Amino acid sequence: MIHFSLEEDRQNALIYDKLGVELSGFCEKYVDLSSSSLQVLSTSNVFNLEMLPLSEYSAIVNLAKMNDPRRINVFLEILNSKLYSNGYFIGCVETYANRRKKIFSKFILPFNWVIYLMDSIIHRFLPKFGLTKRFYFYLTKGKGRMVSRAEMFGRLYSCGFEVMDQVSLNNKLYFVAKKIGIPSFDHQATYGPLIKLRRVGKDGKIFRVYKLRTMYPYSEYLQDYVFKNHQLDEGGKFKNDFRVSPLGRFFRKFWLDEIPMIWNLLKGDMKIIGVRPLSNQYFNLYTKELQEKRIRTKPGLLPPFYADMPKTLEEIMASELKYLEAYEKSPLSTDLKYLWLILKNILFRGARSK
Repeated sequence: MIHFSLEEDRQNALIYDKLGVELSGFCEKYVDLSSSSLQVLSTSNVFNLEMLPLSEYSAIVNLAKMNDPRRINVFLEILNSKLYSNGYFIGCVETYANRRKKIFSKFILPFNWVIYLMDSIIHRFLPKFGLTKRFYFYLTKGKGRMVSRAEMFGRLYSCGFEVMDQVSLNNKLYFVAKKIGIPSFDHQATYGPLIKLRRVGKDGKIFRVYKLRTMYPYSEYLQDYVFKNHQLDEGGKFKNDFRVSPLGRFFRKFWLDEIPMIWNLLKGDMKIIGVRPLSNQYFNLYTKELQEKRIRTKPGLLPPFYADMPKTLEEIMASELKYLEAYEKSPLSTDLKYLWLILKNILFRGARSK
């Protein structure tokens, strides 16, 4: 039997009291709360992380919301350096849904909607744009800004963590993140409406596809996470993809997000009819045969998907293979045939993007 000193018992009691019953139970699934290499703190200040007494810890629990650090990624990068390899960071964030719930519980109609709208303009949009970002941070020091679940998790992955678990407690989202590598030190993250995505093009070369933003910032870091935790639906996309914003769903439904891809067409990166340009993550899901056929030609604005309307990833691959084999034999007639089939399905069968 292991016996703890009175001082150790007192420290353990303080930790459990600070965390509370529910959060303590959540943390104990992953970390030993009695460990001497565990650090429990409540800070949004990088200086407090840098001044921790030990150089490395097996786990750090931070009770302060991740909405408040002035530079969230810098905070996570320092935190990463303070953990052993495979060490755990347990933190929390107030998501959009949490903020809305808090405001709607405090105020009655119609004031709750007015206050929520103003709060969103100030704390969600102003920090995201270059013209207003400096002014916002000058006034608030970054505290209280809105952060979506997708952005928080994406930032964690970009800073060398893997999200292991999550739970909603006290109107905050708590998460467990394991250190799996070093940060990517992404200093060019974008928040604006126009984004450039890395896609596999002709001859396997990576090019930038221009689109209107449909996902929350940092969502590009979550492809592996979403692939592991979500199933593909009909059409080869993920079911209930939390990375897609409500406005993004509207854009996708009517292809508004793809309008900037016309610039890729004019630059010669793409053609009108052709297989959809894929990220490396999706491209690697395809068979070797289909990968080789895909990179022999340019990707297209209108994919054969809308001609055949496949429902599963396997059917999508079969549809693309059929198109590419026909295109190799007769490029012009194949594209004209598919253009007619695609327009017919869009105009008369209501085919839509997801």
